Formats: sequence, structure tokens, C-alpha cells
Amino acid sequence: MKLSTVKQALSGLEQLEFQLPNGELVPRHFHVTEVGQITKNFIDCGGTVRSEKVVNFQLWNANDYDHRLHPEKLISIIELSEKILKIEDSEIEVEYQGQTIQKFGLDFNGKQFLLTTKETDCLAKDNCGVPSLKTTKPKVKISQLLELETVGTSSCEPGGGCC
Repeated sequence: MKLSTVKQALSGLEQLEFQLPNGELVPRHFHVTEVGQITKNFIDCGGTVRSEKVVNFQLWNANDYDHRLHPEKLISIIELSEKILKIEDSEIEVEYQGQTIQKFGLDFNGKQFLLTTKETDCLAKDNCGVPSLKTTKPKVKISQLLELETVGTSSCEPGGGCC
């Protein structure tokens, strides 16, 4: 989900809720302690130089149980970050403290923001010998299947010795 989509979703909300992948809600007294842009420059295992940018939100729970962050306040924080930090309209990554600091993608179901799981991946499968997980099914014409079926019935009859 891109930053512009988040702002659009926020403008139609009365309250702000984030749901974890397990279905639990982030406690309502959370704070957004950071809004920023993270640039990652790296070389993949195939030797290709790459760069990624994400907009980062950090959610934090405090003992401030009376605190509620309202959508319009988060919009103002985002707009200030865009203005001062020159944040681009990039994909959102959310940091949240579980057992360790966890990083999530972000989606929206019309009412709540959904923290989505992220996975690692090899970006250079073709260069480092990792087989593709996608299996391609052979394409067979129906006419070929009918021919095979006809051949099979004539040569494989009871007592024909084919089984």
C-alpha cells in the first residue's frame, strides 16, 4: 500500500485501528513514533546493485492508556514528514514490537489497516542456481488427449497384457 492510499483511507475514518496478521488489534493507545523514508542500497547474491525505498511507520505501545491517535492527527504527521523530509509516495512498511521488532506490509479493508506478513526472497534466482518455485504445467491440446484416449482403449483391453 502506498503512502497516498494511506492518506486517502485515513481521510474517511473516525478512528484508527491496526490489525495484526493473527487477527488481534494493536492496542488502541498506540503511538506512531516515527514516520520516515528508508532507502536500502544493496547487492543481491547475483551481483546486481539494487535500491529500495519504503515509507516507514513505527507503532509503539506505551502505558498511556488514555492516548488515542486520531486519523486527522496521523495525516498531519504524514504531511509534515512529506514536507520536511521530502518523503516520496512509496510502499509502506510498519515496524511493531512483538517478541522482537517486526516489519509488516500494510493493507486496508475499508475499516482497519491490516499489518501483512513480509517474506524474504532471492532476487537473483536465475544467476545463483536456485530453481523457480513456480511449476509450469505442460500444455496439451484436447485433440491430443482424445487421440491418446482412443489409442489407449484399443491397445489396452482386458486380457491385452498392457496392465
